[in-house]
Amino acid sequence: MLRRQLLAAALGAGLLLAPLGAALAWEGEVESLKQRWEQITTQRAEGQRRDSLKSLADEAERLVQANPNQAQPLIWYGIIEASHARERSGLGALGSARSARDALERAVELDRHGGNGSAFVTLGALYDRAPGRPVGFGNSATAERMFKRALQIRPEGIDVNYYYAAFLQDEGRRDEARQHAQRAVEGTAREDRQISDEALREQARALLAQL
Repeated sequence: MLRRQLLAAALGAGLLLAPLGAALAWEGEVESLKQRWEQITTQRAEGQRRDSLKSLADEAERLVQANPNQAQPLIWYGIIEASHARERSGLGALGSARSARDALERAVELDRHGGNGSAFVTLGALYDRAPGRPVGFGNSATAERMFKRALQIRPEGIDVNYYYAAFLQDEGRRDEARQHAQRAVEGTAREDRQISDEALREQARALLAQL
């Protein structure tokens, strides 16, 4: 009897620990993707990132396929593929942008905060930069809605304020752009995104000087 009880307890513990182990596995892979993305986008010159981002995007896509109902792998696939789109041209860039958009929109269905606003920031940038219909999906109104969602979640974020400021500048709304560029300069870098946030702070300073 005791032996059966111990076996049942062991099996129960195994069933409980298996999902936890799987979760920890994908979380570690997401962290690795994040660190390598940050290194590629902040330490390599423009024109030297494309192949590395393609490989990283492929790896992130495989992680999504293995964990289709987890928001974080989708968010990081979307962020990486959006960065890859910026390094490409023509229809290839648009294809990457669409893939990034689809992943991020799926992610915010699973996590309404979109990874502390990161998914909404990237969606805003994608809708801002993509060509409009019928060729692409670009839409200024949707871009602004995404940026405002991100601001509701993280109003002092360096990334959201910088990208929103750049959007507002393109829209000719210089006073608002100046306000958000200043917020980006004064914002606090996230501990897990410090290098990329500090790089965006410098870009915000440059943008502010133009406004």
